[in-house]
Amino acid sequence: MPSNQKHPAALPFLFFSEMWERFGFYLLLAILQLYLTDAETGGWAMDRSKAVDIFGTFIAFVYLTPFVGGLLADRKLGYVRSVIIGGICMGIGYMGLAVQNLTVFYLSLALICVGNGFFKPNISTLLGNVYNDEKYRARKDTGYNIFYMGINIGAFICTFFAAYLRNSIHWGAAFMAAGIGMFLGVVIFIVGLKHYRHADVRKPEQPGDMPLGSIFAQVFLPVLVAGYIGWLIPGDIFGSDSTDAFIFACLPIIYFFTNLLRKASAGDKQPVKALLAIFAVSVMFWAVFKQNGTALTTWAQFYTDRELPAAIEGPARGLYLAGTVTNKTDTVVAYDEEFRVIKDAQGEPVTEIGKPVYLKNVAPEKMPPEGATIGVVNTELFQSVNPFFVIVLTPLIVAFFAMLRRRNREPSTPTKIAWGLLISSLSTFMMVGAVVYCNNGAEKASLWWLFGCYGVITVGELLLSPMGLSLVSKLSPPRLTSLMMGGWFLATSIGNKLSGILASMWDTYDNKVNYFLVNFLLLGFAAGLIFVMLKWLNRIFREHTT
Repeated sequence: MPSNQKHPAALPFLFFSEMWERFGFYLLLAILQLYLTDAETGGWAMDRSKAVDIFGTFIAFVYLTPFVGGLLADRKLGYVRSVIIGGICMGIGYMGLAVQNLTVFYLSLALICVGNGFFKPNISTLLGNVYNDEKYRARKDTGYNIFYMGINIGAFICTFFAAYLRNSIHWGAAFMAAGIGMFLGVVIFIVGLKHYRHADVRKPEQPGDMPLGSIFAQVFLPVLVAGYIGWLIPGDIFGSDSTDAFIFACLPIIYFFTNLLRKASAGDKQPVKALLAIFAVSVMFWAVFKQNGTALTTWAQFYTDRELPAAIEGPARGLYLAGTVTNKTDTVVAYDEEFRVIKDAQGEPVTEIGKPVYLKNVAPEKMPPEGATIGVVNTELFQSVNPFFVIVLTPLIVAFFAMLRRRNREPSTPTKIAWGLLISSLSTFMMVGAVVYCNNGAEKASLWWLFGCYGVITVGELLLSPMGLSLVSKLSPPRLTSLMMGGWFLATSIGNKLSGILASMWDTYDNKVNYFLVNFLLLGFAAGLIFVMLKWLNRIFREHTT
């Protein structure tokens, strides 16, 4: 390997493997709520509250399973084998979603969750391991930023495939594309094995470690029992059976990490404590950020002006990226004032004589003439705005911190995370402005409000998400790296489920300003906590990474 090479040869293979894996995953997230609630073009016509609950539970379990996958990779399977197993499971799961059967649909979602548990923490750990060489160590943060940009290239392009395939064929074709992308990622990973097989080093049990059998007996069995109890408890304590089950299931895992801290050696205790503190505050970020697939998708679908200018409408429709809306009275699916499908006593959508739901809150001066047809961009394409900003802003942020590094003024990784939380909290004010501007949804808001919201939170995301991965890799005791990576994803999982709980409250807020202010308070509180802890976190970071 040339001595002047700035990054390991493994980086491009891991980059493209992750890019195609995220292509499939974010394609699913972009259309999942739309598919579940669709009552007009072959979706499941579910109530929005049920769809949001399924969405939140799915993305919660997607990030809960890395706890298991990381542990098995650390102790038994190794990282390479785990990534391949995970990728194959996810590919099969995506393709299973194309089957028009609700049981198969749920089983496919479960298979994706299991596959992600093996894939996600271990490809991130492999990346960290190849940067442990002395000549690459200083560029680990940059490596994770580049890796994170690969994630977002996949997330950016996938919605165009989703829109084209569901418009031109059917929802199932979009899910098949997700599976093909995942299998392509597995092939790329296998081709590059020679560049990171040396980093696939399992960590044998050390004195004081809990044996794997004991972990399954003392953690995973209680998880299943606690989750089952949560499901059975009457009354929906946290809003739904699935939420109750998830919260109860998390308790044994939280206890495991608490016990891990209690039993840690004197040298390991402080870094583990610092990581757990970071995990706790990051929950709030994910609770707000992951609403892009739920509450913000609802905003884009019903409250945002998606009409295309005439110059763009033709090409967009030719590429099947836009639908049409005609201002005429016809038999249409009925929606209430909160844009929820109205159903009869048997749960079937009600139809009425009226105009398309898109025109329900179009301002009178913008209403197309009677009988005129307009083009409207697919809702899921708004999910490409965030990854677009990541792709554009990542090189700028990498260059900015490189400039600070040359001047010995680069902030520590915990400091970057703290600023990421604070900046992310400001993104909610963009949506407060959108609600005020459009008179609480009485008229449609400009799409630029969503662009602004995504732009601000993307800056915060770039300071938090890749930095969190880097921090785990840097600060974890070597024999606990993949396990602590699983802890990072556990925090993400809890935040994701909380995002679903928050989004399920959308219809309960008559004034949507209050909905977005609640999000601001949650993120602002988390940012305040980490700034209070920052001096302590930076001291531990300096002591254990130099």
